[in-house]
Amino acid sequence: MESKLIVIAIGGNSLIEDPKKVTVDAQYHAAEKTAHHIASIIEKGHRVVIAHGNGPQVGYILLRSEYARKILHAVPLDSCVADTQGAIGYQLQKALDNEFMRRGIERKAVTVVTQVEVRADDPSFGNPTKPIGSFMTAEDAEEHRKNFGWSVAEDAGRGWRRVVPSPKPVSIIELDTIRYLSAGGAVVIAAGGGGIPVVRGEDGTLEGREAVIDKDLAAAILAKSLGADMFIISTAVEKVALDYGKPTQRNIDSMSVSEARKYIGEKQFAPGSMLPKVEALIDYAEATGNIGMITDPEHLSLAVEGLGGTRIVR
Repeated sequence: MESKLIVIAIGGNSLIEDPKKVTVDAQYHAAEKTAHHIASIIEKGHRVVIAHGNGPQVGYILLRSEYARKILHAVPLDSCVADTQGAIGYQLQKALDNEFMRRGIERKAVTVVTQVEVRADDPSFGNPTKPIGSFMTAEDAEEHRKNFGWSVAEDAGRGWRRVVPSPKPVSIIELDTIRYLSAGGAVVIAAGGGGIPVVRGEDGTLEGREAVIDKDLAAAILAKSLGADMFIISTAVEKVALDYGKPTQRNIDSMSVSEARKYIGEKQFAPGSMLPKVEALIDYAEATGNIGMITDPEHLSLAVEGLGGTRIVR
Protein backbone atom coordinates (compact mmCIF):
# COMPACT_ATOMS: atom_id res chain seq x y z
CA MET A 1 0.00 0.00 0.00
CA GLU A 2 1.26 3.48 -0.88
CA SER A 3 2.41 5.51 2.11
CA LYS A 4 -0.03 8.27 3.03
CA LEU A 5 0.01 11.29 5.30
CA ILE A 6 -3.03 10.86 7.55
CA VAL A 7 -4.43 13.33 10.07
CA ILE A 8 -6.43 11.60 12.81
CA ALA A 9 -8.59 13.61 15.22
CA ILE A 10 -9.55 11.80 18.44
CA GLY A 11 -12.06 13.08 21.00
CA GLY A 12 -11.21 14.13 24.55
CA ASN A 13 -13.96 11.78 25.69
CA SER A 14 -12.06 8.88 24.09
CA LEU A 15 -9.67 9.12 27.04
CA ILE A 16 -12.54 8.54 29.47
CA GLU A 17 -14.04 5.06 29.27
CA ASP A 18 -15.94 5.25 32.56
CA PRO A 19 -17.29 8.62 33.79
CA LYS A 20 -16.87 7.32 37.34
CA LYS A 21 -13.17 6.61 36.77
CA VAL A 22 -11.50 9.74 35.48
CA THR A 23 -8.12 9.50 37.18
CA VAL A 24 -4.93 10.22 35.26
CA ASP A 25 -4.11 6.50 35.28
CA ALA A 26 -7.53 5.62 33.87
CA GLN A 27 -7.11 8.18 31.09
CA TYR A 28 -3.66 6.81 30.27
CA HIS A 29 -4.99 3.27 29.93
CA ALA A 30 -7.61 4.59 27.51
CA ALA A 31 -4.86 6.39 25.59
CA GLU A 32 -2.98 3.07 25.35
CA LYS A 33 -5.92 1.50 23.53
CA THR A 34 -6.13 4.35 21.03
CA ALA A 35 -2.36 4.28 20.55
CA HIS A 36 -2.54 0.56 19.77
CA HIS A 37 -4.94 1.17 16.88
CA ILE A 38 -2.99 4.17 15.55
CA ALA A 39 0.26 2.18 15.69
CA SER A 40 -1.29 -0.41 13.36
CA ILE A 41 -1.62 2.32 10.74
CA ILE A 42 1.93 3.56 11.27
CA GLU A 43 3.24 -0.02 11.10
CA LYS A 44 2.00 -0.14 7.51
CA GLY A 45 4.28 2.74 6.60
CA HIS A 46 1.90 5.69 6.84
CA ARG A 47 2.81 9.03 8.42
CA VAL A 48 0.33 10.19 11.04
CA VAL A 49 -0.45 13.54 12.67
CA ILE A 50 -2.80 13.35 15.66
CA ALA A 51 -5.18 16.03 16.89
CA HIS A 52 -7.30 15.53 19.99
CA GLY A 53 -10.15 16.96 22.01
CA ASN A 54 -9.87 18.19 25.59
CA GLY A 55 -13.38 19.12 26.74
CA PRO A 56 -13.56 16.99 29.89
CA GLN A 57 -9.95 17.71 30.83
CA VAL A 58 -10.41 21.49 30.57
CA GLY A 59 -13.49 21.08 32.74
CA TYR A 60 -11.40 19.39 35.43
CA ILE A 61 -8.85 22.23 35.43
CA LEU A 62 -11.60 24.83 35.70
CA LEU A 63 -13.18 22.91 38.59
CA ARG A 64 -9.85 22.74 40.44
CA SER A 65 -9.38 26.44 39.84
CA GLU A 66 -12.88 27.09 41.17
CA TYR A 67 -12.20 25.17 44.39
CA ALA A 68 -8.88 26.96 44.86
CA ARG A 69 -10.06 30.47 43.99
CA LYS A 70 -9.70 31.75 47.59
CA ILE A 71 -6.00 30.90 47.73
CA LEU A 72 -4.79 30.81 44.10
CA HIS A 73 -5.29 32.86 40.95
CA ALA A 74 -7.80 31.68 38.34
CA VAL A 75 -6.46 29.87 35.27
CA PRO A 76 -7.34 31.67 32.01
CA LEU A 77 -9.05 29.49 29.45
CA ASP A 78 -6.29 29.80 26.85
CA SER A 79 -3.83 28.53 29.49
CA CYS A 80 -6.20 25.65 30.27
CA VAL A 81 -6.03 24.61 26.62
CA ALA A 82 -2.23 24.82 26.70
CA ASP A 83 -2.10 22.78 29.92
CA THR A 84 -4.25 20.01 28.46
CA GLN A 85 -2.24 19.95 25.23
CA GLY A 86 0.84 19.15 27.28
CA ALA A 87 -0.82 16.63 29.59
CA ILE A 88 -2.77 14.73 26.94
CA GLY A 89 0.18 14.93 24.57
CA TYR A 90 2.37 13.34 27.25
CA GLN A 91 -0.11 10.49 27.71
CA LEU A 92 -0.32 9.84 23.95
CA GLN A 93 3.46 10.17 23.48
CA LYS A 94 4.17 7.64 26.21
CA ALA A 95 1.50 5.25 24.97
CA LEU A 96 2.71 5.48 21.36
CA ASP A 97 6.41 5.19 22.20
CA ASN A 98 5.73 2.09 24.33
CA GLU A 99 3.66 0.58 21.52
CA PHE A 100 6.42 1.32 18.99
CA MET A 101 8.98 -0.37 21.25
CA ARG A 102 6.83 -3.50 21.59
CA ARG A 103 6.38 -3.73 17.81
CA GLY A 104 9.92 -2.79 16.86
CA ILE A 105 8.77 0.34 15.01
CA GLU A 106 11.48 2.97 14.73
CA ARG A 107 9.33 6.05 15.23
CA LYS A 108 9.02 8.65 17.97
CA ALA A 109 6.00 10.69 19.00
CA VAL A 110 6.26 14.39 19.80
CA THR A 111 3.75 16.98 21.01
CA VAL A 112 3.66 20.52 19.64
CA VAL A 113 1.89 23.06 21.85
CA THR A 114 -0.15 24.66 19.10
CA GLN A 115 -1.63 28.12 18.73
CA VAL A 116 -4.48 28.57 16.26
CA GLU A 117 -5.26 31.98 14.86
CA VAL A 118 -8.83 33.26 15.04
CA ARG A 119 -10.22 36.62 13.95
CA ALA A 120 -10.68 39.31 16.58
CA ASP A 121 -13.98 40.25 14.93
CA ASP A 122 -15.34 36.68 14.88
CA PRO A 123 -19.09 36.97 15.72
CA SER A 124 -18.78 34.43 18.52
CA PHE A 125 -16.85 36.91 20.67
CA GLY A 126 -20.01 38.99 20.87
CA ASN A 127 -22.27 35.98 21.32
CA PRO A 128 -20.64 33.27 23.48
CA THR A 129 -22.61 30.01 23.35
CA LYS A 130 -20.15 27.15 23.99
CA PRO A 131 -20.82 25.59 27.45
CA ILE A 132 -17.73 24.66 29.47
CA GLY A 133 -16.96 23.59 33.01
CA SER A 134 -19.23 22.27 35.72
CA PHE A 135 -22.91 22.95 36.34
CA MET A 136 -23.95 25.69 38.77
CA THR A 137 -27.09 26.85 40.47
CA ALA A 138 -28.71 30.03 39.20
CA GLU A 139 -27.39 31.86 42.28
CA ASP A 140 -23.80 30.71 41.72
CA ALA A 141 -24.04 31.58 38.05
CA GLU A 142 -25.15 35.11 38.87
CA GLU A 143 -22.30 35.47 41.38
CA HIS A 144 -19.76 34.44 38.73
CA ARG A 145 -21.31 36.79 36.22
CA LYS A 146 -21.03 39.74 38.61
CA ASN A 147 -17.67 38.97 40.20
CA PHE A 148 -15.74 37.39 37.33
CA GLY A 149 -17.47 38.76 34.25
CA TRP A 150 -18.50 35.32 33.03
CA SER A 151 -21.20 34.83 30.44
CA VAL A 152 -23.56 32.15 31.79
CA ALA A 153 -26.53 30.29 30.38
CA GLU A 154 -28.97 27.57 31.37
CA ASP A 155 -27.98 24.29 29.73
CA ALA A 156 -30.84 22.05 28.60
CA GLY A 157 -32.58 22.02 31.97
CA ARG A 158 -29.56 20.52 33.72
CA GLY A 159 -28.31 23.68 35.40
CA TRP A 160 -26.28 26.77 34.61
CA ARG A 161 -22.84 26.78 33.00
CA ARG A 162 -20.27 29.22 31.82
CA VAL A 163 -20.48 29.88 28.08
CA VAL A 164 -17.55 31.11 26.02
CA PRO A 165 -16.92 32.12 22.40
CA SER A 166 -16.17 29.40 19.86
CA PRO A 167 -14.50 31.26 16.97
CA LYS A 168 -13.70 29.62 13.65
CA PRO A 169 -10.05 28.65 13.14
CA VAL A 170 -8.15 30.58 10.48
CA SER A 171 -4.62 29.17 10.48
CA ILE A 172 -2.20 27.00 12.45
CA ILE A 173 0.62 29.14 13.85
CA GLU A 174 3.10 26.24 14.28
CA LEU A 175 2.29 24.69 10.88
CA ASP A 176 5.87 24.80 9.55
CA THR A 177 7.19 23.10 12.69
CA ILE A 178 4.54 20.37 12.46
CA ARG A 179 5.31 19.82 8.78
CA TYR A 180 9.06 19.66 9.45
CA LEU A 181 8.70 17.12 12.26
CA SER A 182 6.27 14.97 10.29
CA ALA A 183 8.49 14.96 7.21
CA GLY A 184 11.34 13.78 9.44
CA GLY A 185 9.35 10.73 10.50
CA ALA A 186 7.95 11.87 13.83
CA VAL A 187 4.37 11.10 14.82
CA VAL A 188 3.20 14.60 15.67
CA ILE A 189 0.48 15.39 18.21
CA ALA A 190 -0.78 18.90 17.48
CA ALA A 191 -3.70 21.33 17.64
CA GLY A 192 -4.98 19.66 20.81
CA GLY A 193 -8.37 20.87 21.95
CA GLY A 194 -8.74 22.85 18.73
CA GLY A 195 -5.59 24.79 19.52
CA ILE A 196 -4.90 27.74 21.80
CA PRO A 197 -7.01 30.62 20.41
CA VAL A 198 -4.87 33.63 19.52
CA VAL A 199 -5.55 36.82 17.57
CA ARG A 200 -2.93 38.73 15.63
CA GLY A 201 -2.54 42.43 16.31
CA GLU A 202 -1.83 45.09 13.70
CA ASP A 203 1.86 44.86 14.59
CA GLY A 204 1.85 41.10 14.01
CA THR A 205 2.03 40.08 17.66
CA LEU A 206 -0.16 37.30 19.03
CA GLU A 207 -2.49 37.54 22.00
CA GLY A 208 -4.40 34.67 23.62
CA ARG A 209 -8.17 34.80 23.94
CA GLU A 210 -10.50 33.02 26.33
CA ALA A 211 -12.39 30.87 23.87
CA VAL A 212 -12.76 27.28 22.67
CA ILE A 213 -12.13 26.28 19.06
CA ASP A 214 -13.98 23.24 17.71
CA LYS A 215 -11.27 20.57 17.55
CA ASP A 216 -12.67 18.94 14.40
CA LEU A 217 -12.68 22.24 12.47
CA ALA A 218 -9.13 22.95 13.64
CA ALA A 219 -8.07 19.43 12.65
CA ALA A 220 -9.59 20.00 9.19
CA ILE A 221 -7.54 23.20 8.82
CA LEU A 222 -4.46 21.23 9.86
CA ALA A 223 -5.20 18.42 7.39
CA LYS A 224 -5.77 20.86 4.53
CA SER A 225 -2.68 22.93 5.36
CA LEU A 226 -0.44 19.85 5.52
CA GLY A 227 -1.86 18.49 2.26
CA ALA A 228 -2.88 15.28 4.04
CA ASP A 229 -3.94 12.37 1.86
CA MET A 230 -6.65 11.39 4.33
CA PHE A 231 -8.42 12.98 7.30
CA ILE A 232 -10.08 10.71 9.84
CA ILE A 233 -12.23 11.72 12.79
CA SER A 234 -12.30 9.03 15.46
CA THR A 235 -15.44 9.00 17.58
CA ALA A 236 -17.70 6.66 19.56
CA VAL A 237 -19.37 4.95 16.57
CA GLU A 238 -17.98 2.99 13.64
CA LYS A 239 -20.17 4.68 11.05
CA VAL A 240 -22.42 7.69 10.57
CA ALA A 241 -26.12 6.81 10.80
CA LEU A 242 -29.22 8.32 9.27
CA ASP A 243 -32.42 8.47 11.36
CA TYR A 244 -30.26 7.94 14.43
CA GLY A 245 -32.20 6.41 17.33
CA LYS A 246 -35.24 5.63 15.20
CA PRO A 247 -36.51 2.23 13.97
CA THR A 248 -35.37 3.30 10.47
CA GLN A 249 -31.76 3.95 11.60
CA ARG A 250 -29.23 2.86 8.98
CA ASN A 251 -25.48 3.24 8.67
CA ILE A 252 -23.77 4.96 5.75
CA ASP A 253 -20.66 3.52 4.12
CA SER A 254 -20.03 6.51 1.88
CA MET A 255 -21.57 9.86 0.96
CA SER A 256 -20.63 12.68 -1.36
CA VAL A 257 -20.23 16.26 -0.19
CA SER A 258 -23.56 17.15 -1.81
CA GLU A 259 -25.30 14.22 -0.12
CA ALA A 260 -23.80 15.18 3.23
CA ARG A 261 -25.09 18.74 2.80
CA LYS A 262 -28.53 17.38 1.96
CA TYR A 263 -28.55 15.32 5.15
CA ILE A 264 -27.49 18.38 7.13
CA GLY A 265 -30.43 20.26 5.64
CA GLU A 266 -32.67 17.42 6.81
CA LYS A 267 -31.18 17.82 10.33
CA GLN A 268 -29.90 14.26 10.34
CA PHE A 269 -26.86 15.12 12.46
CA ALA A 270 -27.03 16.39 16.04
CA PRO A 271 -25.45 19.80 16.76
CA GLY A 272 -22.50 19.51 19.11
CA SER A 273 -22.13 15.83 18.24
CA MET A 274 -22.04 14.44 14.70
CA LEU A 275 -22.82 17.71 12.89
CA PRO A 276 -19.45 19.48 13.42
CA LYS A 277 -17.62 16.28 12.46
CA VAL A 278 -19.48 15.99 9.15
CA GLU A 279 -19.00 19.72 8.50
CA ALA A 280 -15.25 19.43 9.12
CA LEU A 281 -14.97 16.50 6.72
CA ILE A 282 -17.02 18.33 4.07
CA ASP A 283 -14.61 21.25 4.37
CA TYR A 284 -11.60 18.98 3.96
CA ALA A 285 -12.98 16.80 1.14
CA GLU A 286 -14.23 19.77 -0.87
CA ALA A 287 -10.95 21.67 -0.53
CA THR A 288 -8.59 18.78 -1.30
CA GLY A 289 -10.54 16.19 -3.26
CA ASN A 290 -9.20 13.60 -0.83
CA ILE A 291 -11.12 11.21 1.40
CA GLY A 292 -12.49 12.20 4.78
CA MET A 293 -13.65 9.50 7.18
CA ILE A 294 -15.50 8.97 10.44
CA THR A 295 -15.04 5.80 12.48
CA ASP A 296 -14.24 4.53 15.97
CA PRO A 297 -10.75 3.70 17.30
CA GLU A 298 -11.17 -0.05 16.78
CA HIS A 299 -11.77 0.39 13.04
CA LEU A 300 -9.12 3.03 12.27
CA SER A 301 -6.76 0.64 10.50
CA LEU A 302 -9.56 -0.98 8.50
CA ALA A 303 -10.93 2.45 7.57
CA VAL A 304 -7.58 3.41 6.02
CA GLU A 305 -7.89 0.31 3.85
CA GLY A 306 -11.45 1.22 2.86
CA LEU A 307 -12.96 -1.61 4.91
CA GLY A 308 -14.68 0.36 7.68
CA GLY A 309 -16.08 3.69 8.71
CA THR A 310 -18.04 6.26 6.71
CA ARG A 311 -16.26 7.97 3.81
CA ILE A 312 -17.02 11.50 2.63
CA VAL A 313 -15.81 12.23 -0.90
CA ARG A 314 -16.05 15.17 -3.24
